[in-house]
Amino acid sequence: MPEPIVLSLTDGVRLHGARSGPADAPLTVVLLHGWTLDGRIWHRQVAALRAASDPPLQVVTYDARGHGRSGPATLRSATLARLGDDLAEVLAQVAPHGPVVLGGHSMGGMTILEYAHRHPDDFARRVAGLVLVSTTAEGHAHTHYGVSPQLARMIRVAETTGAGLLARCGGLRPPRPLLHVLQPTLRWLLFGTVCRPADLRLTAAAVARATLVAIGGFRPSIGAQQRLETLATLADVPAAILVGDRDRLTPPPCALSIVEALPSITLTVCPGAGHMLTLERPDEVTAALRAVAGRAVARTAGTVSTTGTSAAPAAATPVTGDDVPSPGATGDVTAVLRQRPPGREGTFRGACP
Repeated sequence: MPEPIVLSLTDGVRLHGARSGPADAPLTVVLLHGWTLDGRIWHRQVAALRAASDPPLQVVTYDARGHGRSGPATLRSATLARLGDDLAEVLAQVAPHGPVVLGGHSMGGMTILEYAHRHPDDFARRVAGLVLVSTTAEGHAHTHYGVSPQLARMIRVAETTGAGLLARCGGLRPPRPLLHVLQPTLRWLLFGTVCRPADLRLTAAAVARATLVAIGGFRPSIGAQQRLETLATLADVPAAILVGDRDRLTPPPCALSIVEALPSITLTVCPGAGHMLTLERPDEVTAALRAVAGRAVARTAGTVSTTGTSAAPAAATPVTGDDVPSPGATGDVTAVLRQRPPGREGTFRGACP
C-alpha cells in the first residue's frame, strides 16, 4: 500500500499525498491531478507501476492546495502560478536528488507547464520525462463543451459567473446531497461513451473534498493560461500526450496545439473516451508512463532501458490521418491531422484500442 506523506510548504500550507516504492529508486514519478479532483484519480496507474517496474520506481501523488485532504487555498493563492511553485517545493522534498518524470491530468498538466515556465533551470535539471493527460496549454481557447457555439457561450458565462461567486465562499465544501444530484452532469461533462459507476462515484467524492474557493478561485488562471512558448523549449524531454476524442473540456485541438509546439511528443487519441482518461483508459495512460519512464532511465543511465517499454505507448498503434477515429461532437481531429505539415517523424499518431 502507498505510504501517506505530508509536505509542508513555505507559506505554511500542508499538502497530503502518498508515496510508493523505494526512496532511493533511480527514477521518481510524480503524478498531479486535475481541477476539483485529488490524487486518487491516479490509483490504477500507481498500482500498476508499483506492481511491475524494473528497475523499481518511486511513485508520488499529492492533493493540490484546496483539494482533497490538503490545506486550504485562498482567493489570492488559487492560481496556477502558485501551483507551479508548489510543485517545485514538492520535488525538493520527495525527490531532492535524481531524475523525475512528471505526469499531469488536466489542471495537473497545466501546473507542470507553469512550473517549467517559472522554474526553467530547475525543470531542465530535474525533469527527465513528461506525460500530459487530457490537458491544454491554451486555457479555455478550445473548450466548447461539445455543444453548439451558442450554447457553449451560455455555459461559459454561467461557469464564469458561478466560479466568481464560489471563489468568495472560503473553505466551505460542496454539500454531498447536491453532488449526488449533479452526478448525471458530471457523467455528461467528464466521461465518454462508457463510464463505470465506481469511477463516477470516485470523481464525485473527489469534487466533494475540494473547497469552494478552490473550485471557483482557480478558474480564471486556468482559463487564461498560455504556455505554448514554454512547451517549445522542452524539445529534449521525452514526452507523451493522451486525449479522448469525446473530451468536452480539453478536446483534441488542445492536444494538437501541444503537438505543434512540441513535435517530438507522442500523441495518442482514445476513441470514445472523455476527460477522465486515468479512469476511462487506465492501461493506455500506464503504458505512456512506462514508455516515458523507460526512455528517461535510458537517457539518465546512458544505456538501453530495462523497463521493457518502447518509445511509444504499447497500447497504441500507428495510424494515418485518415484512420484517426471520428471525434463526434468534439471537433474533426482527422481534418486537423491532415493539415499537419509532413516530416514530423518524431510525432507518433496513434489510437487507443
